[in-house]
Amino acid sequence: MGKKDMSRKSGILLHPTSLPNIYGVGDFGDEAYKFVDFLVDSGQKMWQMLPLGATGYGNSPYQTHSAFAGNHILISPDKLIDDGLLSRCDIKLLNFEEDRVDYDRVIPYKYQILRLAYKHFIQDTNHTYHDKFEKFKADEAHWLDDFVLFMAFKDMHDHKPWHKWQKPIRDRDSKTLQEYGDKLSDELEFYSFVQFLFYHQFEQLHSYTTDREVELIGDIPIFVAHDSSDVWSHPEWFMLDSSGEPTVVAGVPPDYFSKTGQRWGNPLYDWDSMREDGYSFWIDRFAHTLRSFDTIRIDHFRGFASYWEIPAKDDTAIGGRWVKGVGMELFRAISSKLGDDLSIIAEDLGIVGDDVVELLELTGFPNMAVLQFGFESMDSSDPSSFLPHNLKQNQVVYTGTHDNSTLLGWWCKQSRKVQEFTKTYINTDAKVIHRDMIRIALGSVSQRAIFPMQDALALGETADMNHPGTTEGNWEWRMRPNDTNQSLAKDLAFLCRIYGR
Repeated sequence: MGKKDMSRKSGILLHPTSLPNIYGVGDFGDEAYKFVDFLVDSGQKMWQMLPLGATGYGNSPYQTHSAFAGNHILISPDKLIDDGLLSRCDIKLLNFEEDRVDYDRVIPYKYQILRLAYKHFIQDTNHTYHDKFEKFKADEAHWLDDFVLFMAFKDMHDHKPWHKWQKPIRDRDSKTLQEYGDKLSDELEFYSFVQFLFYHQFEQLHSYTTDREVELIGDIPIFVAHDSSDVWSHPEWFMLDSSGEPTVVAGVPPDYFSKTGQRWGNPLYDWDSMREDGYSFWIDRFAHTLRSFDTIRIDHFRGFASYWEIPAKDDTAIGGRWVKGVGMELFRAISSKLGDDLSIIAEDLGIVGDDVVELLELTGFPNMAVLQFGFESMDSSDPSSFLPHNLKQNQVVYTGTHDNSTLLGWWCKQSRKVQEFTKTYINTDAKVIHRDMIRIALGSVSQRAIFPMQDALALGETADMNHPGTTEGNWEWRMRPNDTNQSLAKDLAFLCRIYGR
């Protein structure tokens, strides 16, 4: 059912929050468009992003308040000025760090700017966005109405998770929701307006990438956060007790990243309940994401074959067990509604059994290969390893992902044995190991090759995006204003030409 794209191309993994600007966090403003121009100049055909959702605890894009809503911090103040919703003097500039995101300061700062833009919008009854805003609310009501209520109620409950709200609101008593819906109407309208601005600006950016033949790759996490409008509005789809607490949670067993495994804490799906509903949540989610992106990367794809179920009372993932997943039934339901020609990348990293391999074959989705893992294993006889000679055409090769250290950070941690093997295999002195690994990825048989921007910039471990199993200090890295220079663009374009990408 997967879309067959036989062209050879490459791209860069960069989350928009990592773009430079004066507002403390990257957004959909001018620097995003400059980055697209850099991609074109450097011969890249793809821009992969992490999930763009409204983040919650830990600021992780994989733990969001909604599977549909966008993150308000990505809205560009400069674009609001261009649209006549703000003037330059409306924005007070703060002294933000240039190379990292300080979420504790950025989140309220961006909300302050957006509230002022909303105030101007409702005062300007002739603004051209009024009709577009009304249409947006009608078109997106199936998720937007619950999300804006959720956000208003979080404010009302001092940002506590929904299962700790007042019982009538927690349990969605219809009379109570109607009563508060009337009282909170202005707040609901504000949060709706924020989502309208997010998608309006992102659609403009997507149009720009399409015109320049750059493919946008989005990311769907398999699980949703417990403290989300999705779980609050449809508790029947999840394994919860009568008070809204999860009975079992998601994670992974002990692996490369953690000796005790990872206890993510996401509630697990009640697949029987979702089946009765025709998998509407997943169909809506895929349709929604495909309107914004050209390709979808499914995070933790192996969880559809089987997933690690952890008792909610356990502090670690060690006591979990493998449970059979929904499998091909879900993807048949999605393709029956959205068609067979879907462009999907399946993230199948971790423990991959026969059930995962079988599901990949049935879907036809390309899976991922990470060069760092291949050279660490040094097992050239294992056809499942990620060494370059074992790669396949229907595969996406990465130098590393957001969960890996940068190439230079990784290299410095490797044993002498791994380093010597790598130098011999690649035939290099490793003085520019980051470029060597990018070159090897581009020269591989895999039809698509992707590398994080940090690797192109030859940055060390201080530029790591995420350290799995930790909750602090992640998702903060940012580029500096002049990082996307023409010298780098020319070198990447040269590599793409010689390897036919």
